[in-house]
Amino acid sequence: MTPPSIMKLAEIMAKLRTPVTGCPWDLEQDFSTIVPYTIEEAYEVADAIERNDMAALKDELGDLLLQVVFHSRMAEEASLFDLQDVIDSISDKMIRRHPHVFADADADTADAVVTNWEAIKAAERQGKSPDASALADIAYALPALLRAQKLQKRASRTGFDWDNVEDAIAKLEEEVVELREATSAADKAEEAGDLLFAAVNVCRLAGVDAETALKAANLKFERRFRAMETIAGDQFEQLDLDAKEGLWQQVKAAERG
Repeated sequence: MTPPSIMKLAEIMAKLRTPVTGCPWDLEQDFSTIVPYTIEEAYEVADAIERNDMAALKDELGDLLLQVVFHSRMAEEASLFDLQDVIDSISDKMIRRHPHVFADADADTADAVVTNWEAIKAAERQGKSPDASALADIAYALPALLRAQKLQKRASRTGFDWDNVEDAIAKLEEEVVELREATSAADKAEEAGDLLFAAVNVCRLAGVDAETALKAANLKFERRFRAMETIAGDQFEQLDLDAKEGLWQQVKAAERG
């Protein structure tokens, strides 16, 4: 039975999905059509946290919870599973993956917890998936930078990794040369991908989260570009590249004080 604290939301979704009397839009949806909304809500949760907006975070967490209820309701209608099954599954998983809390395993540091967690996950994969690869179950739908980091971390646990960040930087420089030498569109696309993958490796070995670093770089570029537009006013687009570069350097200098 669904816990009372979430029952109201589950009942609302059931009514929205009731044929004839429910909401036409909600009734038309399926797992595939709802996925973009699920992803969007997760990003909006992250955005609220980055802005330290706790009121927005409360709302966005509710929106994300609705996605869980929505998917669970559609699964229940198809006799696959229901919301209680989802809650039971994650509860069991959290207990199973925290034996240092709920059993007699030892894990005195955060690193030890992560090591135990990954070992338990690996054992779980072997028990339920025919894919025995160390890279199994890394979701294809993850953002590319995040998926690259996960692939590299998994490979690293098998010993397939650079010894240090300098070696990774050398590989990055090699990929720059290969991209410069590429001639066909297909080769350029492939080498550009290799370059980005190598850049993620550098970030990882430097202890930098690539996704977070790129978000910060995006924000910095946007901030500086907007400042350039403000300085130049209506004449910005008419300026040549040298003049715009001068504005860029002016804005950079102002930021540094």
